[in-house]
Amino acid sequence: MTQENRRFGEGAINDDEPCYVISIAARMVGMHAQSLRHYERLGLVRPSRSRGRRRLYSQADVNRLRYIQRLVNDLGVNLAGAEVIMRMNEHMRKMEAEMEGLRGELQAYRDRVLPVVAKPEWDSE
Repeated sequence: MTQENRRFGEGAINDDEPCYVISIAARMVGMHAQSLRHYERLGLVRPSRSRGRRRLYSQADVNRLRYIQRLVNDLGVNLAGAEVIMRMNEHMRKMEAEMEGLRGELQAYRDRVLPVVAKPEWDSE
């Protein structure tokens, strides 16, 4: 079964499902496991814990680590700056979702209140 089949078909893997131990997650992003532990101490990433208290990273965590890595290595941002950027991005995503909801509510209100204006027959173009 391909990864696409697993993501979109039966038994699809949720991006938030914790499934990678720290060594695998570190290998996936090309970092040392110690860096991942450091990022966790700083609050940049929050892996889940298994019953045995082992760190388990989700695909969303791996994507977040790659984003941090890109900010630090490619853009020269320090970890404090990366944290600020990530929080601002999250805040913007929430605001965009809220605005989209408000747009939907406004359109529903308009649909209820405003009459539908029919086009004149001569304006068929």
